[in-house]
Amino acid sequence: MGSRQTLNGRLHQIVDELVDRGLTLEQARQEFERQFITASLKSNDWNFCRSARSLGVHRNTLRNKVSHLGIGVSDRRSRGAARSTLRRPEPKA
Repeated sequence: MGSRQTLNGRLHQIVDELVDRGLTLEQARQEFERQFITASLKSNDWNFCRSARSLGVHRNTLRNKVSHLGIGVSDRRSRGAARSTLRRPEPKA
């Protein structure tokens, strides 16, 4: 139970900060979803099928959310190792 209480305490502080900043519920929800989905994609090496499974949503739903929330190449490139997966292999002569 200790880790759950710690999480609840941290979440309470974050919520208080967002309210103090004047964010709407929609703005806070979108920011949370963006960061949560990005973290899931990073932990699954940007594999949409695995990320969708771990998030409990359909792959197409995840793709739609990624598009709607503006998660893109810059988020993917912020993960050093993923950079090499963005380039197509050079054609062999």
